[in-house]
Amino acid sequence: MENKSAEEAMRELTMILMYLSRFKNTDRFRMDDTDDWFAWKGYDFDVLNELNDEDYIRQGSRPSRSKSVYLTEAGIAFAKELMAKYHIDDWEKN
Repeated sequence: MENKSAEEAMRELTMILMYLSRFKNTDRFRMDDTDDWFAWKGYDFDVLNELNDEDYIRQGSRPSRSKSVYLTEAGIAFAKELMAKYHIDDWEKN
């Protein structure tokens, strides 16, 4: 495996951690069974902004107020690629 810069490693590992700690934002008032995934955003703000700019995540219209991010389909696919690259198994096998 080739060497990575610290910035690139933070970006990739943040995406993997957000994917692995994902959750569905459901409550008792929603009856639909969506495949929308969210993650808590306790990560470096610059990295989150980069991932948002690349449309891997969405922070919402007021990012400073939201505590979670939405994982886009592109973000989920990117996280799965990274997990394969680093030989990390997912929680649930598809």
